[in-house]
Amino acid sequence: MSMQILVVDDDFELRELLRTFLKREGIEVSVLHDATSLTHRLELERPDLIVLDQMMPGTDGLTALSRLRAAGDDIPVIMLTARTDDVDRIIGLELGADDYLGKPFNPRELLARAKAILRRRNAQPSAAAPEQREPFSFGRFTLDFRSRTLLREAGELPLSPGEFALLKIFVNHPMRTLARERLLELLHGPGEQHTDRGIDVQVWRLRRILEVNPSTPRFIQTVRSRGYVFVPDGEQHAA
Repeated sequence: MSMQILVVDDDFELRELLRTFLKREGIEVSVLHDATSLTHRLELERPDLIVLDQMMPGTDGLTALSRLRAAGDDIPVIMLTARTDDVDRIIGLELGADDYLGKPFNPRELLARAKAILRRRNAQPSAAAPEQREPFSFGRFTLDFRSRTLLREAGELPLSPGEFALLKIFVNHPMRTLARERLLELLHGPGEQHTDRGIDVQVWRLRRILEVNPSTPRFIQTVRSRGYVFVPDGEQHAA
């Protein structure tokens, strides 16, 4: 897979480590020491993916990411963070990060996650004829399989092809705990290499559409140490 990555981090040693490793793997790499000029840089070059440090002097990673998404730029972003607080990671996902990675990390894991993100981005929706099945209703929502849309009280909610595919899997397996590995297999087929963290990001984005409070989900609930379960009636599920 031909790939160009832009690394934005104020840590010189980390930038050089990633530059050396990624180039050795055949990846084209460019670097920035801060995010202040990120928008301008993207006007001059368009990488396939950005590796963006969360904590930097001046414009921090979260601010830079927020500006990108507010401008309608959906370029894939992996956030790097040295902090262990889940709140910061959740904020990054809410702002539109595609994945996050805690420091220190193995550069090979970063590359694997980058490849998985780009595979998902490049995946084309199935060209097969729309499914001839009745819509499925749960809570205030109705999933229309023919039009591949999600309705809420007569209003249409936008779903990406990946979000529709994941929701369809949950709808097809109500009240069944699905491990992350199984979800990845159902989404991408057996043998494909994808990270568990990638499925967590996809679930979080789907929760943002379905849930009143994504941090306390009713429909797509977490089963500790096992995976996720879709609960159509929104009641608390006992693992």
